[in-house]
Amino acid sequence: MDLILWRHAFARRLDRPEEANAEEDLARELTPKGHSQAKLASKWLKLHLGASTRVFVSPAIRCQQTAAYLEMEVKLVDALLPGKSAEEILQAVKWPNAKSPVLVIGHQPALGEVLAKLLGCDMQSLPVRKAGVWWLRHRIRDGVGQTTVVAVVPPDMTH
Repeated sequence: MDLILWRHAFARRLDRPEEANAEEDLARELTPKGHSQAKLASKWLKLHLGASTRVFVSPAIRCQQTAAYLEMEVKLVDALLPGKSAEEILQAVKWPNAKSPVLVIGHQPALGEVLAKLLGCDMQSLPVRKAGVWWLRHRIRDGVGQTTVVAVVPPDMTH
């Protein structure tokens, strides 16, 4: 199974994050820089994604706007909302048994937690830059499941 993790692009900051509620956070939109990042990353992804790839997106507006540049059918998945755990994400994408590749567009620190868990890192979460892409593959080798890194594409290298 291929699992592609794409962090949403740069979004508008909240004026007073300490006072913001979840609804205000979910309504944040991409900035002009974010739109540029999403457009560039989507070009790279379109070159490499197969037609059978399923796209799972957090319902947050910034994630939906990031996904829009792919011009693919998407499924909004509550398990990708901010504050969800790596386990909830992996269950939602049916890791490692999904029949088709899955692209997840979501948030930190959850995407970094998924990476740390699947790669067996001592860290609780790995850093994933805004608009960055991590492509993982699960395979069975000599009867043992392995997770390998196929690609890591930071936002400034997608063009």
